[in-house]
Amino acid sequence: MRKIIGWVLLALGTFLIVIGLMAAVWAPGQVKRTPLDTDSTTRLSGNADKLNPATGEVENIDIVATSITEADSDLSDDDVIVFANSTCLIVDDGSGSVPDCVDAQDPEGRLVTASTDVFATDRSDGMAVNDSKYLPPSAEEKEGLVNKWPFDAEKKTYPYWDGMLGEAVDAEYDGTEDQDGLETYRYHVLVENASTEVIDGVDGVYSQDKYLWIDPTTGAIINQTQHEVRKLEDGSTILDMNLAFTEDQVSANVKDAEDNGQQLGLLTRTVPLVGIIGGILALLVGAFLVRAAGREESAA
Repeated sequence: MRKIIGWVLLALGTFLIVIGLMAAVWAPGQVKRTPLDTDSTTRLSGNADKLNPATGEVENIDIVATSITEADSDLSDDDVIVFANSTCLIVDDGSGSVPDCVDAQDPEGRLVTASTDVFATDRSDGMAVNDSKYLPPSAEEKEGLVNKWPFDAEKKTYPYWDGMLGEAVDAEYDGTEDQDGLETYRYHVLVENASTEVIDGVDGVYSQDKYLWIDPTTGAIINQTQHEVRKLEDGSTILDMNLAFTEDQVSANVKDAEDNGQQLGLLTRTVPLVGIIGGILALLVGAFLVRAAGREESAA
């Protein structure tokens, strides 16, 4: 009986070690990838000085923004994920029931800007992918990070896509900061007085001062604040905007990051540790029992 138990433990130990090694070597590359069922809605709020084209006056308005990003699983594959995004910035009328978006014919004139976009990124490092295999001919080419950081983000400068400039700018690591109990890496994006098209068909000067708080484990954006200024070439302001994730949005992002981080930790740290240590112990005990049983048989 002791010999049988010993052989069972030897088999179990071998199995556990194989599982542990697979989890340590193979699993990280499989689980540290952007899920193909990604479907997120991000909400921001703030305040802006905006030129009213009807009156020619700069008005101070409260604003809300909604960004909806959905993955297209049919066009995505093991390495690349394709996203469709719609972003809408509207005036907050203080009613408490502001819609996600309104059309250009909104009778209350609440629409500030609205846009749609299709882009693709690498599922592991988050970098933009510009392959016609994934994108329609009309898709704008992008570079750098677009909507998330890579898994296991580092304390370094990353290229980060700026849609106004149509190119990547530096997102510099700026320190570690707690967000609702979650340790995040803070990155700073600074664009100063860049010449570009500030509204359709109109050239001007654009500035951006943005901070992003990133969960280093998953690469998810937890919080974001931005101060954006657009001016005409004569120096007159058409938009001076401060915008940030809402408190509810930050809380939801923290919860998602914690849940996803725990799952990743289970698959990439706990399972390998338990498998390898448990397997070694099972092998040692199994070998001892088999040897002890063999000695008893010899003595008999």
